[in-house]
This record gives sequence, structure tokens and C-alpha cells, in this order.
Amino acid sequence: MASWSFEVRKATVEDIPEIQKITKEAFVKYMELAGVTERVAALNETYEDIKKDIETKEVFVAYIDGIPVGSARVEISPDKTAYFSRFGVRLDYQNNGVGKAIMNVVDMAMKELEVKKLHLHTASKAFSLIRFYYGRGFYIESTTTDRGYIRALLCKEYK
Repeated sequence: MASWSFEVRKATVEDIPEIQKITKEAFVKYMELAGVTERVAALNETYEDIKKDIETKEVFVAYIDGIPVGSARVEISPDKTAYFSRFGVRLDYQNNGVGKAIMNVVDMAMKELEVKKLHLHTASKAFSLIRFYYGRGFYIESTTTDRGYIRALLCKEYK
């Protein structure tokens, strides 16, 4: 692996165009992995949607050598539970530790904010994603078909 300059930080409004590109690229791949034919909500996001998330959620962006390559969002509830969403890594940078680095920063932020549980949904058929999340300490809490395909609700507990 090349020697990269790597950074994961909180997103700013200047990051919105790149976050939009990362999300679109990642979620087109997600649809393929999940066997979904109907467009997922992440693909319909506007600049304003992302701006609102930056203002109201914890939004992270990963950079390699100054290039934005991954992003994720976390919404924290008053009851100290949180929901992880819009996690994506550019296809050319997958399997290089970008996702793990983002998850590590999210884990640190959740512990600092005293979050008890972090939830997320992912396609139950997307084996690579399920395996990734299990490797990061998540487990399947339940499944749902509310979006027209089987999605697993995963949970990670913090002590």
C-alpha cells in the first residue's frame, strides 16, 4: 500500500459537493449489492439536505492526500442512542482501511458524547457490508422489509 496522508474530520459546507458524489457512488454500488432495483433515498439527496445534516448531525468526511474519499453521518437522540447513516467510501478507495478509519472516529465521538447504542440499517443480502459491521462490533437486532427489500437493523453497544 502507498504511503498516504490520511485524515477523518467533521464535515463543513465546503465538503457538500464531494459528500454528494461519494454518497451517490457508494449507494449505486449498495443497490447492486442489495439486489435493489428501486432508487434508494440517498440517491435523491440535495445540497440542502446535506447542509441540514451538517447543521444537525455529526457528519464526518475522510480524505486521502487531500482527496475526499468517504463520509458518514450520525444522528444523536436525547436518550443517548444514535443512528448511523449515509456511510460511503469511493469505490477506488474501498478495502484500504477508509471505512474502518471512519468507524474508529465515529466510535471515539460516540464514547465522548456518552452514546449508549449506535444503530444502522443495511441490506441483509449485502454480505460484505454485514461482515464489515460485524467486524466493527455490531450485531443484527432485527430485520424489516419497509423499503421493499430485507434490511437488517444493526446495533453496537458502548459501555
